[in-house]
Amino acid sequence: MTTTKQSAREGLTSGGTGVRGLFGAYLSLTKPRVIEQLLVTTIPAMFLAERGIPPLGLVLVTLVGGTMAAGSANALNCVIDSDIDSVMDRTKSRPLVSYRISRAHALVFSIALSVLSFAVLWAGANLLAAALALSATLFYVFVYTLLLKRRTPQNIVWGGAAGCMPVLVGWAAVENTVAWPALVMFAVVFLWTPPHFWSLAMKYREDYERAAVPMLPVVATPQQVSARILAYSWATVLSTLLLIPVTSWIYVAWAFIVGVTFLAMAHRLHSGVRRGAEVNPMKLFHLSNSYLTGLFLAIAVDAAVGLPVLA
Repeated sequence: MTTTKQSAREGLTSGGTGVRGLFGAYLSLTKPRVIEQLLVTTIPAMFLAERGIPPLGLVLVTLVGGTMAAGSANALNCVIDSDIDSVMDRTKSRPLVSYRISRAHALVFSIALSVLSFAVLWAGANLLAAALALSATLFYVFVYTLLLKRRTPQNIVWGGAAGCMPVLVGWAAVENTVAWPALVMFAVVFLWTPPHFWSLAMKYREDYERAAVPMLPVVATPQQVSARILAYSWATVLSTLLLIPVTSWIYVAWAFIVGVTFLAMAHRLHSGVRRGAEVNPMKLFHLSNSYLTGLFLAIAVDAAVGLPVLA
């Protein structure tokens, strides 16, 4: 009688998963929901760089190239972290853990995606955009996944820089350079990442503890975690004000509305933790997604409408 793992391997090699199932497994390896969040910041950066609607062909090329770059990084992360994924409830159904895809095939797939991404961005946009996308992949794999993730509770703070790169890729695709508004958008996403991810890690603290990953909620008290979430939330919202010189009242008004909402939820979480009340950090996690999406949508709309900037 074969074991569960042996049966899974046999099902994979015999084609028991089917073409659709295998396609779904490879798609899952790229973490599509993470990619969606990254692309949400790419297009508005292109609109702001163009100060209008950029060529649709260039947008398509940048999105395709960016998707493949992010997918490559996520797939490589799955290869490296398969041992962690196997003991975490949140990730134990990923393709490498369930043996729907072998590690060797996943590695080849991820490298191929990275090569194709570089080629698409270089040919369809420019070398700078291609190089920035590749650097994001390398940073995510070698700095965050291999160096920081298992060693320091600051892992997501510095490792999160990889998730900020799409704004630079989008800006570079249009301008073939990186200007200060792109760096401000980079800073916004950089400061937003810790409260976003730490609220998720609060929910799945036991998962990370079981996997011996020193996420902040594993090594710090809930009060310390919520205090840092609040501090980074304030830093995020304040950093969005730096875009005022290149935007109009449309962006400013919407940034104020979504910023106040985001801060109110962060304050509510911290206040609840301090009182010892039962809190649901996933509310802040989901709201943070909506916050970033709404903020960058405002950037795109503001640039597309073309009203005079406030500066």
